[in-house]
Parts: sequence; structure tokens; C-alpha cells
Amino acid sequence: MAIWLNKDSKVIVQGMTGATGMKHTKLMLGDGTNVVGGVNPRKAGTTVDFDGTEVPVFGTVKEAIEKTGANVSVIFVPEKFTKDAVVEAIDAEIPLAVVITEGIAVHDTAAFWAYVGKKGNKTRIIGPNCPGIITPGQSNVGIIPGDITKPGRIGLVSKSGTLTYQMMYELRDIGFSTAVGIGGDPIIGTTHIDALAAFQNDPETDLIVMIGEIGGDAEERAAAFIKENVTKPVVGYVAGFTAPEGKTMGHAGAIVSGSSGTAQAKKEALEAAGVKVGKTPTETAKLAREILSA
Repeated sequence: MAIWLNKDSKVIVQGMTGATGMKHTKLMLGDGTNVVGGVNPRKAGTTVDFDGTEVPVFGTVKEAIEKTGANVSVIFVPEKFTKDAVVEAIDAEIPLAVVITEGIAVHDTAAFWAYVGKKGNKTRIIGPNCPGIITPGQSNVGIIPGDITKPGRIGLVSKSGTLTYQMMYELRDIGFSTAVGIGGDPIIGTTHIDALAAFQNDPETDLIVMIGEIGGDAEERAAAFIKENVTKPVVGYVAGFTAPEGKTMGHAGAIVSGSSGTAQAKKEALEAAGVKVGKTPTETAKLAREILSA
């Protein structure tokens, strides 16, 4: 089992023929991902050779879906074109669109976030400014290193890309059902709550690790959801305990106002919901290990 991505997922890459798209398509194929096509209107009808694997290029997402049965798109287009790429994926009603691009203007993200709602939420958006999603041993969509963990029974949802990788490595001997990097921008498609609900319903996820960071109230809302809806053990980590109060740190979403949004406030909210929270990623991994071995 897994959430949202498995060995049967058929993946297209919007922006595959660009330098970043080419690099990560090659890596995704190396991890066993079923990449069935790329999308670039200027190179439609051509193919790209990835070490003997010929991947066709289509003019539109709609055409790629019609020709290949694709059900996942990963988007590597430059930030000024990302909104149009996501809107195209939404119009084609692809079930999952993973937006890797960083630096997208917030009003562009707000526009496609509103658009997918208007269109009936037929497309799940992960990101933007995220590392993607991996179901180890089955499929890897985005930029998460595929060789740092193995299949297992931990579900991971994280705002931070690098902390996603660290947690996967720290718990590599136990392994993961699926790891989702949701991104740290102020507006994102898939939230902690969406992932928590999916992991709660996945019979092969035994424990959930949730990584947040200072700024906003997403973690406090997730804590309330956990208290009411999640019966599986959840272990948490909140990046930013040492951040100076009132200062914007790292991701655009990490803005602290008053006590709301601080690492301590988030830690307290999570602990009140029964979540064990580590002060460091390593301590968080240790807590997960203790729960699973109990």
C-alpha cells in the first residue's frame, strides 16, 4: 500500500526537455518510476533517450494522457510559466500534479489553487516549492534521492525538503510507505491534514512522522485534526526552535507573529494532541523508533 503514488502510476514530466527536467527524469527512471512522456509544445513528436529508454514528448498534457494513460504529472517549468503549466494539468484533469518549481509568485499559486477548486478539485496538487513524493521501491516523483531509504511502514509528511531527506535517512532501517514533501510556501495544494488523513486510512502505515516549521498555523490546525481523527501514533518535529522571534526565516511561509507560529507554540499544540515532538530531527527519529519497537 501507499498514498497517492505506486508502481502502477504513469508519470509525465512537464518541462522534461529543460536541463532540470532532463536531470531528474533520468534519476526518476533510475528509481523505477514509470515515466511515460514529457510535455513541451515546441518539441512535440520527438523523443528523448535516457540511457536506452526512449520517452516521447507531447504537445499538451491532454494529448499525453490520451496517448499514455498518464495519471501523474511532475512540473519542472520555470516559475514565470508554472501557473500556465498547472492550469493546463488541471484542465486535463490529471489526478495528481506535483509542482517542484520554487520562486513562484504567491498570487500565481493563489490563482491555480482557486482554479482547481472551481474545477471541482479533480487534480490533487502537491507543492509548489517542494521535493515531491516517493513510495520507496515503487515510484519516485520529484527530486527526493531514491537511495536513502527502503520500503517500510512509516508515513512521512514534511514542509522542508532537506528535513524530508534527513528523516528518511535517519529511519532508513525501518523504511517508509510513502514520504510527501508538501513545500513551505504560504499557499500550497496538499496540506499536513490531507497527508495525515491519507496515512490514517492506509493499512500499511503504522506510524506517521510530521515535520513542520515556524510561521503560520498549519501545524496547530494539524494538531486539532490529529486529536479528532488520527488513531495511529504521530511523531513530530518543528524546525525553528532557535529562530529569533519576529524574524522571517527560510521558506516564505515561515513568518512569526506573536506567540502563534513559533516553534514552541506548535510543539505545545502537537503535544496536547498526543503527538511526541522531538527537539531535533535525530531525537524525533529516536521517538519514532521507540514507539515502533514498544
